[in-house]
Amino acid sequence: MRQPIRQHLADMARLAAPVVLSRTGLMTMAVVNLAFLGRIAVDEVAFMAAAGVPLTIILVACNGLTTGTLVMASHAYGRGDLAEAGRVWRRSLPFAALVGFLGGFLCLGGEWVLRATGQDAKVATGAAEVLHILGFSLPGNALFLTTAFFLEAIKRPMPAVVVIVVANLLNAGLNLLLVFGEPAMGAVGSAIATSAARWFMALALIAYALLMPGHGLYAVRDKAAGWWRDSATARQIGYASGVSAALEASAFGSMTIFAGWFGAPILAAYAIALNAWSLVFMSAIGLGIGAAVRVGHAAGAGDRPGMREAGWVALAIAFIVMTPISVSFDVFRDKLAAIFTKDPALLADSAAMLAMCAWVILMDSGKTVMLQAVRGTGDTWVPTRAQFVLVFGVMVPSAYVLAFPLGFGPSGLFLGMLAAATGSLLFLCWRFWMRSR
Repeated sequence: MRQPIRQHLADMARLAAPVVLSRTGLMTMAVVNLAFLGRIAVDEVAFMAAAGVPLTIILVACNGLTTGTLVMASHAYGRGDLAEAGRVWRRSLPFAALVGFLGGFLCLGGEWVLRATGQDAKVATGAAEVLHILGFSLPGNALFLTTAFFLEAIKRPMPAVVVIVVANLLNAGLNLLLVFGEPAMGAVGSAIATSAARWFMALALIAYALLMPGHGLYAVRDKAAGWWRDSATARQIGYASGVSAALEASAFGSMTIFAGWFGAPILAAYAIALNAWSLVFMSAIGLGIGAAVRVGHAAGAGDRPGMREAGWVALAIAFIVMTPISVSFDVFRDKLAAIFTKDPALLADSAAMLAMCAWVILMDSGKTVMLQAVRGTGDTWVPTRAQFVLVFGVMVPSAYVLAFPLGFGPSGLFLGMLAAATGSLLFLCWRFWMRSR
């Protein structure tokens, strides 16, 4: 059913704005951690950055595995079956806990991975200790995210925002106490702070979902008997999303490894630029979730014109929102870098990399929105296979060739990212058109 543009914008604002705030809040923890560590020593920043290579791959894979909650709960809500939307969430909780614990177990092999990829021995050892602590937080993170997905699907995203705000205050306070305390724990203390904050988020948001007004309509207190059997469709969506997210994170992890080959100072600067980018990228994540929910509601109602409009309007909004953000990364690069460090050399390198990543932001944001829109239609493995080809067939090899054999240095990494993001956006636009026509 066709809607006025004003209605599309209002619906997207109601859905996306709280999601942007909640996802930005998740990323703010990492940014705050680096801001604290940047005032201690470059090595501490490098430890956190190196730990982020395996952690990010595992973390986003776990997050992707819970995406089925968003899609299936949105479809149930779209067709008016509120109880089924709640049961989708109940069935997702054991699965979320399972993938989180498996992710934490994989973190135990982090030092071996870092040494095998050519990282400095000191950096690998320091990063491994950080990684083991952060791995403990992965079940909490997965439980929080699957609950946030459920609440977003039923148009109640604000509780996650409130929980995130409190968690960030907790994270900052514990960072101040542990990073600079006696004894000063550096990156290890920062990891402890973030782990505690993530478990708080999980427990607080689950409590809200169980006690929320109208909880009986959503059957959120029903037993999750047969959860594995009855969650098969949601898991299939999650498997595809998790593989896609892990592939992309692996490719970005390769970029971090490449940056580490230039030495610890360049690795630290790259980590600062990437975390600043990741923080504003949460706007694209929020718009993507909004697109997935609105496309999912329309799909559940069998409304193909509504699916098309929801997806294309979301893409247009993404370009309108992200263009000035992208430009600001170039224009205000020195001021942005100064947030993270006062070291003159690190400041200069970070500012240069912020300018480099500015132009990747726009294409990657559009790609993210369309990826979620395609998933909102119920598509699973086609976009996953396409992502594999683009990140490992385009981004990683082109970044390596540009950075090393052709001598572009760190800027070659960002040129490789730009090529892959542009190709992915074009493919996903075509795929969404095919799925919604």
